[in-house]
Amino acid sequence: MNITFFSSRLKSSRKLKHFTQLDLAQRLEVSKGTVSAYEQGLSYPSLETLIKICETLDTSADYLLGLTDKLPFKMGGLTEEQTESILQFVSIIEKANEKLN
Repeated sequence: MNITFFSSRLKSSRKLKHFTQLDLAQRLEVSKGTVSAYEQGLSYPSLETLIKICETLDTSADYLLGLTDKLPFKMGGLTEEQTESILQFVSIIEKANEKLN
């Protein structure tokens, strides 16, 4: 599991759903601190919790783990071209973050 991809993609997926960390924590039946630790790259979820995360955020484990850049959900009325532009932007940010770390 690539924690760098996981933490940033979890946070962005949560925000796309307009969930706070507390909202997500309640849906996952974990503490807000646990969600915060996932997003900061301080800990990993269990397999059971990863499955709940994917179901709750309507995303795939492959996306969260950085195995694919394809978003498994539609982004609110955006065209394929617009979605691709967003993915390219996210990729640039992820690469910059990797260099900073």
